Amino acid sequence: MFKNDFLLSPEVIYLNHGSFGACPRPVMEQLHAWQRRMESQPTAHLGRDILALMQEARAALGAYLNVPGRDVVYFSNPTTAVNAVMRSMLTAPPDSPLHLEPGDEILTSDHEYGAMVRTWRFFAKHSGARLVAQEIPLPLTTRKAFAEAFWEGVTSRTRVIFLSHITSQTALIFPVEEVIRRAQAAGILTIIDGAHVPGHIPLDLRALGADIYTGALHKWLCAPKGTAFLYVRPELQPYLEPLVVSWGYESEQPGESQFVDYFEWQGTRDMSPFLSVPAAIAYQQANDWEAVRARCHALAVETRERINALTGEAAFAPPEYLGQMASVQLPRGREPAALQTLLREKYRIEVPVFYWKGHPVLRVSFQGYNTPQDAEALVEALREDFAGRQ
Repeated sequence: MFKNDFLLSPEVIYLNHGSFGACPRPVMEQLHAWQRRMESQPTAHLGRDILALMQEARAALGAYLNVPGRDVVYFSNPTTAVNAVMRSMLTAPPDSPLHLEPGDEILTSDHEYGAMVRTWRFFAKHSGARLVAQEIPLPLTTRKAFAEAFWEGVTSRTRVIFLSHITSQTALIFPVEEVIRRAQAAGILTIIDGAHVPGHIPLDLRALGADIYTGALHKWLCAPKGTAFLYVRPELQPYLEPLVVSWGYESEQPGESQFVDYFEWQGTRDMSPFLSVPAAIAYQQANDWEAVRARCHALAVETRERINALTGEAAFAPPEYLGQMASVQLPRGREPAALQTLLREKYRIEVPVFYWKGHPVLRVSFQGYNTPQDAEALVEALREDFAGRQ
């Protein structure tokens, strides 16, 4: 079950992989090896070797995503990556495809991650554009119905679509392919937040066709903390400005692309987590992670059904919209912070509980280190808690 491959405390039933991920020992060992190499000869590592090493790490990631390595750049997290795009949009000249006029609209959904919503609110405040959150009716039904419901938010002023591929709070796989196809036909820029996607569900960026895509690698791919990527379609890369102006701007040693030059080199920083991403990819490939994902998906579906049977609440969507995590509604009146504390302190279960649209929600995540017994412990703890309140 891979439990021994992870450094998680045996005293805790960890059902919160979706928040920060967890890194297996072989990948951690690779991370530490890169850090030891850096400290053994900082000048050689950071002054002479790092650009070539990073090119290799980007090539491995690009192959995993089915795009050229020069079209992806490592970031510490998806929020920072989207901020880089947003800042470029704020300063984009009128002839840029990234430029928005006052009154133009960024269309998103009512399921988006809070940090991203704040990013686009900031953009709207400083650009005069409007952020529009289209309601996605629940439960989800068909892929076509999802696309139709979302597309109802498109107007003549819609210039950008920003949409989660897998939602954070509701833990749903949005069928974004049809939305992207329609947006391409309408000339609308698509920016997709795939924070939960790499290592969780198959991802082929070439086939997907999004203009801009970001994903976390420290979550479901199990890379070291602080690893993510930004992909930008080559035609749009010249319109991006560096988030941090450093040696890559007006570079004296141009690399594979201006996109890479602008965003990769920011002076002295530890690139070891990025250099370890190929090891994370190799770890999952060597351990038949498709089978692991299938087992975890089945566990997520079963656990959701068991909790819903306890609460009588409805599911957000059919099982095909779930990956390795599931969000369940809890009875109204159960205060999320109190329940999360109870589960952690009494039952030694780490799982997030929060409000979504005023309704208490619990999100459970399963990774290769989890067992059916972990799910059983959660269900029985909730059963005991609910029984004590009736």
